[in-house]
Amino acid sequence: MNNQIAGFDWDEGNITKCQKHGVSIEEIEALFENDDNYYSPDILHSKDEQRFNLVGRSRNDRMIFLVFTVRKRETSNLIRVISARFMHKKETDEYEKDHPSI
Repeated sequence: MNNQIAGFDWDEGNITKCQKHGVSIEEIEALFENDDNYYSPDILHSKDEQRFNLVGRSRNDRMIFLVFTVRKRETSNLIRVISARFMHKKETDEYEKDHPSI
C-alpha cells in the first residue's frame, strides 16, 4: 500500500460493522502489511469518494474481503475501513483459481 498512509481511521461505526462479521481490527490492519494481497478500485461504489477492494489472507489463513477508502485528516492520510468479512468457501475457491499467487 502507499507509503504515505499514516495509519487507520477507526471509530465505533466501522469497528462494530467489521467485528459483526467476525473480523478483528488486528486482522484488518495486518492485511495492509502483506504486499501479496490484491487491490482493485471499487468503481461501482465510488460516487462520493474513491473506494477500494482488498482481498487477502489473514494471519490465521482465512480469506478476507475488505472495502476501504483513504481520508485526509489534518496533514495525514488514513485508511478508513468501510467493511470487512471472511469470504465463503465458494468465493475463496473461485478467487484462488483466478489469482493463484494469493
